[in-house]
Amino acid sequence: MKDLSDETPIWLPNMTPQLEFAFATKVTVNPARNIGNLHGSGERLIMTVGGGTVAGPDIRGEILPGGTEWPLVRPDGVDSIDARYSFETDDGVLINIRNTGYRVIAPELRAQMKARVVDAGQYYFRTYSVFEAPVGKYDWLTRNVFIGFGERHPETLHLWYYKVL
Repeated sequence: MKDLSDETPIWLPNMTPQLEFAFATKVTVNPARNIGNLHGSGERLIMTVGGGTVAGPDIRGEILPGGTEWPLVRPDGVDSIDARYSFETDDGVLINIRNTGYRVIAPELRAQMKARVVDAGQYYFRTYSVFEAPVGKYDWLTRNVFIGFGERHPETLHLWYYKVL
């Protein structure tokens, strides 16, 4: 087997990923319910979505009530994110969102989050997001990779979505 450790990888400048802002969401979440410790893997929470907004250069809409988030608060201080919800654009198109990712935050900041906004620069909150949209005006959501940068407020979740170019 050939040893590749001495070879310099070739990176093409035009292959470096760039990000393009797509839209932001402000999601109202209802208080979390604790399902319990799942065999030592962490505390499983369940939160329902109460509504919210979507706004960007090419898309606007309202988050529909009824979606759900199932974070797993792991013993190592990492929150594993799994959220699914929907929104309706201002022209009546229904779109589904699935966010998967991680939030890593110091325990003292986690406790403060329940009462005040903690600057998102003080913790790591990233998602990779998959959208389901019908063919048409918004199908660009189904043909691109998106990442989200999050900030948790006491009663809302703010996410900024970027298309990976």
